[in-house]
Amino acid sequence: MPAFSLAIFDYDGTLADSFPWFCSVLNQTARQFGFREVAAGEADALRALESREIMARLGVPLWKLPVIAVHMRRLSAEAGDAVPLFPGVEPMLASLAASGVTIAIVSSNGEEAIRGTLGPAASHVSHFDCGASLWGKSAKFKAVIAKAGALSQRTISIGDEIRDIDAARRAGIAAGAVTFGYNTAASLRARGPDLIFDSYEELTAKLTA
Repeated sequence: MPAFSLAIFDYDGTLADSFPWFCSVLNQTARQFGFREVAAGEADALRALESREIMARLGVPLWKLPVIAVHMRRLSAEAGDAVPLFPGVEPMLASLAASGVTIAIVSSNGEEAIRGTLGPAASHVSHFDCGASLWGKSAKFKAVIAKAGALSQRTISIGDEIRDIDAARRAGIAAGAVTFGYNTAASLRARGPDLIFDSYEELTAKLTA
């Protein structure tokens, strides 16, 4: 029996290779909403920081965050095939589901856009909790756990950012992190997640052992 009965995945940077697209629209968004553009070669340094540190460094006005988030979700929905899945997503999800692990996706992105990018891989996902939330990601984790009828001690979240690890801890579940998304591997390891994965093969092996 797998150690976890429910795996809750983040989407951007965890299942979808959206960081290059994000970089391509960031400076346009900065000009539109009045914060500092990212200089050439600065993106790698920003990947080592928490989201709040990035916003502070770029001078993002906090009161504009809701409208910026709406803008980014709209751009993501319009991007379509410009945001591909990482190679190996479908077989990884299929392997987990075949091993008895229930799969969920929690994301601020829209469910329709996520399903469109997942394509056939969406058939392995039992629960979606997508879109903006007033109460944060940890509340979404708890809602999915309740919907799935799962136990917190047998649930793991899997994301690519420091804030995903923090949200998992607030929700009282295990925190897993992939090292190929938005935050750097070093910054994720420094946060001490319960499990860390350098590839989907490693993720599948650890979660189905």
